[in-house]
Amino acid sequence: MAPAIDLVADIGEGFGRYRLGNDDAILDIVTSANIACGFHAGDPRTMDETVRNCIKKGVSIGAHPSFPDLVGFGRRAMDLSANDVRTDVLYQVGALHAFAQAHGARIQHLAPHGRLGNVVVEDPMYADAVADAVADFDPSLLVVTQEGALADSARKRGLRVAIAAFADRSYRDDGTLVPRSSANALVTDPAEVVARVLRMVTEGVVRSAAGRDLEVKCDTVLIHGDTPDSVRLARKLKAGLLQAGVVIKPLRYSFPSESLLTPREHGS
Repeated sequence: MAPAIDLVADIGEGFGRYRLGNDDAILDIVTSANIACGFHAGDPRTMDETVRNCIKKGVSIGAHPSFPDLVGFGRRAMDLSANDVRTDVLYQVGALHAFAQAHGARIQHLAPHGRLGNVVVEDPMYADAVADAVADFDPSLLVVTQEGALADSARKRGLRVAIAAFADRSYRDDGTLVPRSSANALVTDPAEVVARVLRMVTEGVVRSAAGRDLEVKCDTVLIHGDTPDSVRLARKLKAGLLQAGVVIKPLRYSFPSESLLTPREHGS
């Protein structure tokens, strides 16, 4: 059987008159989207437009909640309580749910953004808070994360987990991501990105920044919308995967649930 993978991008990350990335172009490439929910980026008009465009192009909708850090784009460390995190996540998912429902759609998954997304891999308190928010809101939602504390917390609550790999980020030897403050945090060369992702999908390994092969499971591969030349990177990646015989399909086909949005088929 040919290997299969979902392609996801972070989108809707503008604010007001400001736009980040080319969402319209990248939605022609990916099968799922992580939509900013207002705390690190996004606003009501942007969220409404982004949900509408996802449905139009057959891209599955995911919530991308973050720390309340609009100035820092959700990438700064914050010292929050478990209740802070749980209620912040509920607030953001609820906002996106309103726009999805208004357009006759539903949210497929939740993927924590930025610093929150990193912390929940390692800190059980933050992980439990996010998992509790998902369980309280809609236990049918997929929790998209790396292997670690959040994946464990979600599984303990009977939630479904999809493991994310990162096309354009470097890994440390422990499997976590190289901090963005480091010079080698991003991988921007299209040929290197394609080669890395092919190994992740077909061999289950990724080369760390230090040159060590790490085991990695991935159900979806993320391309950051604010990575330089992200659209070109995404096009090259999709073409390379298809050429290698990899099937590109939304997560809903790997993790079926009657309650999830099932938009029209996404073209190859």
